[in-house]
Amino acid sequence: MNFKRGLIIFLFVVAIVLAGIIVKNSNHTNKKINKNISSNNEPTNINQVDTAHEEERKKYTQVLRVYNAAEYIDKSTIVDFEKEYKVRVEYSEFESNEKMYDDVVANPNNYDVLVPSDYTIDRLIKEDRLAKIDKTKVTNISNVATEYLSPEYDKNNDYVVPYMTGTLGVLYNTKKVSSEIDSWTALFDSKYRGKILMWDSERDCLGATLKMLGYSMNSNSQNELEEVQAKLVSQRSMVQYGEEEIRDMMIAGEGIVALMYSGEAKNAINQNQNLKYVIPKEGSNKWVDGFVIMKNTKNLEMAQNFINFMCRPNIAVRNMTQTGYTSAISGAWGEFGNDEVMFPSANELARCEAFLYDSKATQLYDQVWAKVK
Repeated sequence: MNFKRGLIIFLFVVAIVLAGIIVKNSNHTNKKINKNISSNNEPTNINQVDTAHEEERKKYTQVLRVYNAAEYIDKSTIVDFEKEYKVRVEYSEFESNEKMYDDVVANPNNYDVLVPSDYTIDRLIKEDRLAKIDKTKVTNISNVATEYLSPEYDKNNDYVVPYMTGTLGVLYNTKKVSSEIDSWTALFDSKYRGKILMWDSERDCLGATLKMLGYSMNSNSQNELEEVQAKLVSQRSMVQYGEEEIRDMMIAGEGIVALMYSGEAKNAINQNQNLKYVIPKEGSNKWVDGFVIMKNTKNLEMAQNFINFMCRPNIAVRNMTQTGYTSAISGAWGEFGNDEVMFPSANELARCEAFLYDSKATQLYDQVWAKVK
């Protein structure tokens, strides 16, 4: 009897362990599937946990199509918006402004609200692809900090409502370098060969290299861009390009230095205290990503409702917490203290510039990037 009882207990324990392994592997597979869906511009399921709401939203007749950068919102805020306004949000993600731009130009009727970066918003305005925003419907624009209103490319905020702001810089592992890093040159230093990680973004890689060489990030000089091309081509054998995966590599200690956005750096530092973020001494990009509405939308009022909702301070806090980036909504800042990554000093910001759009420069950038990659 004792032998049988022991055998039964042993088999029961084995069954529990196997079940746990299956569940763990299943969860991992689901995460990979979801990532693949969003990278292919398919609408993301934002209601996986709230099954009751998932059933309710099927009854909603109005659909709002939102196109945002990957991992750039607390998706529970979208669920709350759906519940409040009785609208179904089809939410899709893009990996770069360039890919997003190509998509919306090829498929202008597929999206209502976009969340691009400054230079892409500038381009969309100049090409007359955006609808004007009615500020009587987006009253929460008054919550945006004055320093992030009135960008150079849209002085009256006719087309853009600021969403998140941040900087471009270098994330490095303090345990794997002999001294503090303060320059873009670290990304080109052969002693870090194989451990240099570059965010796979044309404008950011070219912009950082331009600043390192002492030029404007908005340069349209062919000679200057030829210098940039030579630097990036010579660097190519030493580096690995990627997106969110290079942030994860830095967290895991697999990289030494990386070209990184401040929000990604903030998330990485939260998980690995050996990491440090710096805005290089040569200067960098201070960007403001914003909400814009496609000119051909049939959902103008609901699009403005969505933007107005996202400008509520309590919603901005949730999006800041999820992404690590700094909301343009000043009423959300008090929750985060004086974090140096999220709130750089006036001196640091003074040596930064915004990315702007120039058709001549864009052609040159594309030519250089094609030869680098």
